Amino acid sequence: MARLRLSVSVSGRKSGRAHKYDGGSLRCMVGELMYAFRVMRLPLLDAGGGAIGKIDDIVVVPGRALEAPRVLGFVVSSQRRRIFVSTSRIAAVDNEGVRLKSWDVDLNPFHPRPGERLIGKDVLDKRVGDEVVSDVALAQSTGKTSGWNVTKVRLAKRGLLNPRANYRLVEWDHIPSLFAPQTAIDAEAARLRDMHPSDVAAVVRALPLEQRRLLAAAMDDERLADVLEEMPEDEQLRLIEGLDMERLTNVFEEMEFDDLADLLVQMPGEQRSKVLEAMDDEDAETMRQLLSHAEGTAGSLMTPDILVMSPDATVADALARIREPEILVSIAAQVFVAHAPHYPPTGTYLGVVHFQRLLRESPQMTLSQCVEMEPTVPPTMSDREVAERLASYNLLAVAVCDQNNRLLGAITVDDVLDRMLPANWRRHPSTAVLS
Repeated sequence: MARLRLSVSVSGRKSGRAHKYDGGSLRCMVGELMYAFRVMRLPLLDAGGGAIGKIDDIVVVPGRALEAPRVLGFVVSSQRRRIFVSTSRIAAVDNEGVRLKSWDVDLNPFHPRPGERLIGKDVLDKRVGDEVVSDVALAQSTGKTSGWNVTKVRLAKRGLLNPRANYRLVEWDHIPSLFAPQTAIDAEAARLRDMHPSDVAAVVRALPLEQRRLLAAAMDDERLADVLEEMPEDEQLRLIEGLDMERLTNVFEEMEFDDLADLLVQMPGEQRSKVLEAMDDEDAETMRQLLSHAEGTAGSLMTPDILVMSPDATVADALARIREPEILVSIAAQVFVAHAPHYPPTGTYLGVVHFQRLLRESPQMTLSQCVEMEPTVPPTMSDREVAERLASYNLLAVAVCDQNNRLLGAITVDDVLDRMLPANWRRHPSTAVLS
């Protein structure tokens, strides 16, 4: 699912010239290595190929026990400032540069957080016995999340009588101290990184408030956002109480619209206004529309971040959208079909095509040929009635339409369950403790 964009658009001059560097080709294919020293000389390219900055460093965080350190993102020099670009924003890395998925870049200054290591600043040239670290090899991860992991370390050794260095390549875990967590909090953040967010939320809730906040500070923005979405709103507020506005907006950028709306409702009015002012104008307007719906209604439950496509789009086009890794499973289960515009509020709503139907049809078939009309709900319908509608028709999601049959968003079954379950259902006991 698309995330909020608390960002500033940066445009650069498009160039067709390839950027080449000593040491051969840079690769980012699964199973192949790319070297940090080469990456840190590449330009940052927008989605159109225009250079908008230069990669200065690479941010990594410790992995869980026996797992490789993970690349969190890149430090970039752009417009006379150093900014951070998350790997989730990266479409490709090759000899021409590090290419973004879009034209949007967050221009907030980069500040390293607890537990983060900079390969250029903290790792390269670090002495290991009688050798020094000359480079770090990265490989694209093969797990459920896309990105890169540290896989090998290149060491250099120079003799007294031979100025030419001797190099060897070793596995990253041969020198675990290079990337090891420096504190108990950092180690716990690493341990929790790949757990399900609901399980992490249970761990966090079992800690004293001060340790909760320290752990939150050690998490990256996306991880903290995922954990916040799994916590009751009152506990969300206590957890983020000590965060400054810059960190808050970075975390909120990673939250789903509907979850963020639930959180903002609980905020004091002045703080909520400051958050809305920090958002991209379009996103702020979307949030204001969501906040305008009365609590307990379909409008307060829906998310506008859904897959909406033209009736002229093909089955192949729809499957390509569904394959995008950032889209939630509940959203990827169906494609909503409507006339332009294709972001809520849309043009006339036509119906839905389920993922299973897409798998059965020819790739060349248009969505208009396989669209189905299912029940919709108005934004004023009560959440109880929405739950009954989903149950009656065995739906994973239901479209929310206004009186002019424009698609406003959709309500997924998981959000209905959150609303229908007892208010304290998330507060189940946990035996997890911070050691």
